[in-house]
Amino acid sequence: MPYSPIPPTEFVAWFRSVAPYINAFRGRTFVVAFGGEVVADGKFVELTHDLNLLSSLGVRLVLVHGARPQIERHLSRNNLEDHYHHGIRLTNSEAMQCVKEAVGRVRVEIEALLSMGLANSPMANADIRVAGGNFITAQPMGVIHGVDLLHTGSVRKIDVVAIKNRLEHNEVVLLSPLGYSPTGEVFNLTLEEVATRTAIALDADKLIFLMEMDGVQDKHGNLLRELTVANVNTLLSEKGKLPEDVSLFLPCAVHACEAGVARTHLISRHIDGAILQELFSDIGIGSMVVGSTLNTLRDATINDVGGILQLLQPLEAEGILVRRGRERLEREIGHFVVLEHDHRIIGCAALYPFVEERTAELACLAVQTNYRKQGYGDTLLKHILAEAQAQGLHKLFVLTTRTAHWFIERGFKETDVGQLPTQKKMLYNYQRRSKVFLKNL
Repeated sequence: MPYSPIPPTEFVAWFRSVAPYINAFRGRTFVVAFGGEVVADGKFVELTHDLNLLSSLGVRLVLVHGARPQIERHLSRNNLEDHYHHGIRLTNSEAMQCVKEAVGRVRVEIEALLSMGLANSPMANADIRVAGGNFITAQPMGVIHGVDLLHTGSVRKIDVVAIKNRLEHNEVVLLSPLGYSPTGEVFNLTLEEVATRTAIALDADKLIFLMEMDGVQDKHGNLLRELTVANVNTLLSEKGKLPEDVSLFLPCAVHACEAGVARTHLISRHIDGAILQELFSDIGIGSMVVGSTLNTLRDATINDVGGILQLLQPLEAEGILVRRGRERLEREIGHFVVLEHDHRIIGCAALYPFVEERTAELACLAVQTNYRKQGYGDTLLKHILAEAQAQGLHKLFVLTTRTAHWFIERGFKETDVGQLPTQKKMLYNYQRRSKVFLKNL
């Protein structure tokens, strides 16, 4: 099949779109958790490419691996039953031996793959140094509902200083689901607890779980791309069984966010490049859990001019909006409000009052393409309507050539140019022939 290079204009646009993320992620700490299935299925080679790329961009990586399928195979080979109590693996002495052997083999395989350089790939000439050690102090989980869980443990302490020291030396830290006690005992831990407690202890910027599902879905099967802690708590309280990995990771996401981890991402392990698609695109590919909403609606400042211009220019090029140069926008910035998502401007609108006629114009209502059909236009309109009413105005009008139905559906009625304020009537462009819509407040 012939090679089809990306057109230069598309490449430039793409590179510009990811540049803010590259800058923001440099020096940040990400904890990435994945089950032993990723290694068993042979998918870890592709994952190493993405992890190496993140590391080369200055991201400090802590990897937490699981080993469930490998442990189950070892138990089966040794004719040992796999016992669970209230969803928790019961680990006796024989099972613990299988756990140590399985985890050790998985860890060696992961270290080998991280050390492998593949020509013509992001791993070419890779020099990833993998650090490990007794970073996790554990304690026995004890007796639950009358059953002693023996060598099944819980995290007692994370050696933050030691892990940060390794990260500062540009090493990738690899944690296994094992913990050690001051008396020399070894305990079997869960992947999700190790990852969550480590992310909290390190004050990580991101906690990322690779899972079977694409993310968290609503009851209709639609992917929920962004959830707040309140959204997740509501979801967990509703009746209905959640997929196993979702029910495991969602409570961890809430715990992490409440304890200060900025973002928790739940993404599919089956999609090649899922981590890159989630982290370096506006809408992502999975589900992201945050403490509270990432949206901020505020008055625009002079520092927002560049972002507003970038938002308006495509619409101006299509003739949907009238062109506004930088100088004019700087003069009129006091009329604008901006809608930010995660500190990036994704929408704007302007209110131009005509006080004597108790009327105002709604102008430059725009939402970035990737965020349309999510109600952000309505959010901006609602704000403008409230502001116009607060100023004692009685009518709001808009001039449009392409979006008539959108305004009609929101209570605007078409009228003629004669109903415009005198000053606006004098400036009306008869060649453009914009339709006039009016709404009584």
